[in-house]
Amino acid sequence: MGYKQATPIQAQAIPYILESKDLIACAQTGTGKTAAFLVPTLSKITEAKYDFTSTLVLVPTRELAKQIDDQVEGLSYFTGATSIAIYGGNNAQNWDQQKKALTSGADIIIATPGRLIAHMQMGYVKLDQVKYLILDEADKMLDMGFMEDLMKIISQLPKQRQTLMFSATMPPKIRGFAKQILQEPEEISLSISKPAANIDQRIYLVYDNQKLRVLQHILKDAQIQTMILFTSRKNAVNDIVRSLQKMGFEAEGISSDRTQDEREATLQRFRNKQLQVLVATDVMSRGIDVEGISHVVNFDVPQDAEDYVHRIGRTARAETSGVAITFVNEQDQERLVKIEKLIERELPKLPLPEGVGEGPAFDPVGNSKRGGRGGRSGAPAGRGGRPSGGGRSEGTRREGSSGGSRDNNRRREGKPRTDRPAGTTPEGAAPRPPRTEGQPQAPRAEGEEVKRKKKRRKKPVGPKPTEGGQSAASTPTASAE
Repeated sequence: MGYKQATPIQAQAIPYILESKDLIACAQTGTGKTAAFLVPTLSKITEAKYDFTSTLVLVPTRELAKQIDDQVEGLSYFTGATSIAIYGGNNAQNWDQQKKALTSGADIIIATPGRLIAHMQMGYVKLDQVKYLILDEADKMLDMGFMEDLMKIISQLPKQRQTLMFSATMPPKIRGFAKQILQEPEEISLSISKPAANIDQRIYLVYDNQKLRVLQHILKDAQIQTMILFTSRKNAVNDIVRSLQKMGFEAEGISSDRTQDEREATLQRFRNKQLQVLVATDVMSRGIDVEGISHVVNFDVPQDAEDYVHRIGRTARAETSGVAITFVNEQDQERLVKIEKLIERELPKLPLPEGVGEGPAFDPVGNSKRGGRGGRSGAPAGRGGRPSGGGRSEGTRREGSSGGSRDNNRRREGKPRTDRPAGTTPEGAAPRPPRTEGQPQAPRAEGEEVKRKKKRRKKPVGPKPTEGGQSAASTPTASAE
């Protein structure tokens, strides 16, 4: 398995587990925590020689279930311990295989909560003799809404058991959950506020409509082997992937909108270095264990500062080096300050590549008071800052109204959309002469505005509809909609 010496989490956790103590441990992915609970548990299973399912491992995703199942297979090669991974999907063959394996029996069940409950309801699995309950990435299971399922499963387990809880973060909800299911636990809290020293962390202050252009420069200029790009929004994954593919990069995404077979195939291509960029959400990234990732890009700043450390920890593993790049728009600047406070370090803000233009100034206090704007020149980029590459990215029309953005108002007024900064002149057009203070607008424009106002005032109430269902006094704005 390639182990030479115990990692910090292994050195601290294994003695407690061998002593049959409950444990709550905070450690990042990539620190060896899976082996920290598998090695002592397998030792106890082998020594006791149970003839029933003695260990239940609960995880948030199929990918993580399969990963742990593979590690059990490797670690238990000489022990004879058996395991089965139980996860959801629409594949009837997988259901039948899981049913057969459960009825035949296994020492260790690794399962996602929803699918395990389905098998429990059908009577295919009995957990009344479980000795060891392990919850891996408990924080993400709660984030995904599995709290009710977890409590339903735990209620079917013996009260006399050993419970181990591992989490990448330790928010109050995790501590509250631990109090409900753990008995006098030992606690291990490895520092998660310090990313690996060999990660080169960089910040780009950008408007949303500059992100893809900056990303294009990075992919063209840097020596990138494999990159994971994180986004907090599931519906942005496909937009970003399509934009990267149009630029000529090998990119695919994983999100809960993809079938599990599609996600598995994508991950395998990424592991085989057939993809240059993998686009993922935080939730779907759990279980991605890939060596040799040279770059991590945060397309947006994660809501929790600790998630930032977790994201960039995907690179610079096993004493290698890596690069972590974060795009920060006006709204996210306050989150960046929290990250810098957590890691006790001010991160370098790099100038944008030539031709991209200037980004927003770094003013987290001022932007917070103003509410921040995601687009260029004050034009918002849509809900949550949808991706764009100088304009709208493909697919953004389907997301509906952006909540009264200037771009939408501009289209309703019949004006052409433009992404040039305010105050600049279109290419080839003669510049307008500057207006002196107090000078009125052009008379023609004033006249048009007055006419529009008068027309609205004279509009009759409840006019008889014309053919086609529109009022005879319909305004251009109404017909455009």
